[in-house]
Amino acid sequence: MDDFPEAVPGRPVWLITLADLALLLVGFFVFVQAAQHLDGRTVASGFRQAFDAPPPAAAAPTPTPIPLASAGMLDFAPGSAVLPQSSEALVAWARASARDPRVLLKITGQTDGSPADVDPITGSAALLAADRARSVAAALAEAHAIPRDRMTVDTSPTPGRRAAMVSLGFAGTVK
Repeated sequence: MDDFPEAVPGRPVWLITLADLALLLVGFFVFVQAAQHLDGRTVASGFRQAFDAPPPAAAAPTPTPIPLASAGMLDFAPGSAVLPQSSEALVAWARASARDPRVLLKITGQTDGSPADVDPITGSAALLAADRARSVAAALAEAHAIPRDRMTVDTSPTPGRRAAMVSLGFAGTVK
């Protein structure tokens, strides 16, 4: 029993732990107070400079259009993205709508949720919905109904119709 050193009289361990906790808490509150006055872009720029990283490429923000009207290509065959009918009426509607340069089109592909209405190769309903939206977008682009940079393609996460819906949106002023 002589192998253990004798306890040295001093401060109890719980007091040291309490002091450490108090210092961490004070440091945390100082950090929170200082962070309220920091600009996130300035902090990110400082990190980039410290690590010699190039600044990120400036991406133009895409305006979220205000939906105004919609049309669609309905009644696709189950499991198919081939256009079910002529796209002439949809192209004419899109062309008339796109005369205003502030208009954007959002093409949303949909499936009906049945086991037969999936992509035949992958078995994915989401891929089939995306293919339907791309088919309609391709038809509009081929007909030069609207410039490609004013169209977006999306998919609907919930089952609906076997369709591709085209929503016309107002994006505000053009630069």
